[in-house]
Amino acid sequence: MRRWVLAIAILAAAACFFLGAQAQEVRQGHQTERISGSAGDVLEDDPVGRLKVYVYDLPSKYNKKLLKKDPRCLNHMFAAEIFMHRFLLSSAVRTFNPEEADWFYTPVYTTCDLTPSGLPLPFKSPRMMRSAIELIATNWPYWNRSEGADHFFVTPHDFGACFHYQEEKAIGRGILPLLQRATLVQTFGQKNHVCLKDGSITIPPYAPPQKMQAHLIPPDTPRSIFVYFRGLFYDTSNDPEGGYYARGARASVWENFKNNPLFDISTDHPPTYYEDMQRSVFCLCPLGWAPWSPRLVEAVVFGCIPVIIADDIVLPFADAIPWEEIGVFVAEEDVPKLDSILTSIPTDVILRKQRLLANPSMKQAMLFPQPAQAGDAFHQILNGLARKLPHGENVFLKPGERALNWTAGPVGDLKPW
Repeated sequence: MRRWVLAIAILAAAACFFLGAQAQEVRQGHQTERISGSAGDVLEDDPVGRLKVYVYDLPSKYNKKLLKKDPRCLNHMFAAEIFMHRFLLSSAVRTFNPEEADWFYTPVYTTCDLTPSGLPLPFKSPRMMRSAIELIATNWPYWNRSEGADHFFVTPHDFGACFHYQEEKAIGRGILPLLQRATLVQTFGQKNHVCLKDGSITIPPYAPPQKMQAHLIPPDTPRSIFVYFRGLFYDTSNDPEGGYYARGARASVWENFKNNPLFDISTDHPPTYYEDMQRSVFCLCPLGWAPWSPRLVEAVVFGCIPVIIADDIVLPFADAIPWEEIGVFVAEEDVPKLDSILTSIPTDVILRKQRLLANPSMKQAMLFPQPAQAGDAFHQILNGLARKLPHGENVFLKPGERALNWTAGPVGDLKPW
């Protein structure tokens, strides 16, 4: 009980701070804080002039026809693959001369196969990707000279190019063998995991910028909610016995804090969800089936300190966004102590995190806006690719040399798409 009283006192102090003129400046971005040194510099890099990208012109069955068949693909959290394609078509880094390209991009919408409820099905994705690679290897010479080492693919599935939404099965599959040499741009990131290969670029999931913009509230609104979360705690449909979903972390949040007055947590998703995040000090970002979720994007955009509960997670653009400075990391096994962990954070630390989150460049780096804007997630991806240049000697194969096994992988993946 004493911890709750202390937390309420801290929250009240913070709210009083934000009601003053100083607070309004922080919320409006006039008084922000920038991480000095490499992180801030990288976040503001301009990739134009540092790389050239050739976009393969694939038959529309790999991309546009899929989207025409199901326009819902534009709005789900995996939509980065669609918007990255659109961005590159008109980007200043695009070249129409493949001979001068640093990177090659294959636009395949592997997540645009949705259930009636809107969930992406990954089961056709390996065959679709394999078919696209066979096409570019047959019709252009550039894949064969490197077997994909100077190519990048956007693979925003739960577990990236392992193409399954359940971790155990994703691990069993492993990354699609034909992608072993390519650079993968993916939302999934976890250290020492078979579904994250060295050199991958971890990106934020797609969250609709216009929709979030429409729900902004007055900047002087106090943050009167201490801890906020909306989402599943159990997934009884896919994990009826419990304990597997979110490795039990979400269930632990519910069982330990459902009656705690400092925690505003529920499975309900109210129409005021975005507004509530802007009224909150801390927003929980626990793992689900995968370690990442759009809550991380929403928390940063709305200035709510993300509480990251996902052991060994690799966060988006970690070489540019100072996650240790703006977030709070809680080990999955420490979830029962979440109240004492958060109430023990000094007020000055909370306020500094909020000042950093108020920096517009921090928010911009997490979004895929239409049209693209300087410093956004599109540009952060290009920055990541530019930092890999020039290519090393091991990228290009010697004549007759082969590194990939075209017949490797599950038998079902070898069937025509």
